[in-house]
Amino acid sequence: MKKVALITGSSRGIGRAEAIALARRGYAVCINYIEHEAEAQETLHLLQSEGHEAIAVRADVSNRTEVEAMVRETEKRLGYVTLLVNNAGIAGQCLFQDLTPQHWERMLGVNLTGAFNTIQAVLPHMLHEHSGCIINTSSIWGQHGASCEVAYSASKHAVIGLSRSLAMELAPSGIRVNCVAPGVIDTDMVKVLGDETLGMLAEETPLGRLGTPEDIAALVAFLASEEAGFITGQVITSDGGFIK
Repeated sequence: MKKVALITGSSRGIGRAEAIALARRGYAVCINYIEHEAEAQETLHLLQSEGHEAIAVRADVSNRTEVEAMVRETEKRLGYVTLLVNNAGIAGQCLFQDLTPQHWERMLGVNLTGAFNTIQAVLPHMLHEHSGCIINTSSIWGQHGASCEVAYSASKHAVIGLSRSLAMELAPSGIRVNCVAPGVIDTDMVKVLGDETLGMLAEETPLGRLGTPEDIAALVAFLASEEAGFITGQVITSDGGFIK
């Protein structure tokens, strides 16, 4: 069976590294983006220059109609999705009392409903084939909570619940569902914290550095591989020992 991966939020950062890693492991790849078209095209050109089959599709994962259109285009141009990586996510920091309904809804819309939308869109074929792999992205803050990040933490906690429950439901159909929980990873999302804070976070990490997108991509590639064929329903943390 042809291996086709859809990676949401894959124009840059962790998603981009995942797209590259999976393409180099034989997957045809759909690069998904919403705002960063230039970065998505750059990633696409890189993969195509290496001889990999890839496309770039714009879709807001919180929008069911756009997600279904993206999956249809992927199926038409690459084939049925055999691996779904729900990487798209947003973050934001504020005091709980300053959290607006709009911010709350957008955070859950992208981080949680986005995963719901994409899974339901690719699942029919996986069920038909009794095969498939779904990897969702949580966070160490989805495992332990984080001050001033209530909406983000809540959404990432929910992703863990979704992953564990869905894994039990889909296991009899031969579909594996796992979840990765990155620590502090050197991406644009965390760069907003500033160099001083990032330096402190690196010092607090037992391995003495921030994680890289490639660290998470390597974990995702393993979970997608046949070597991980007996792993499902798990939340794998990659944080350099940050959370004791």
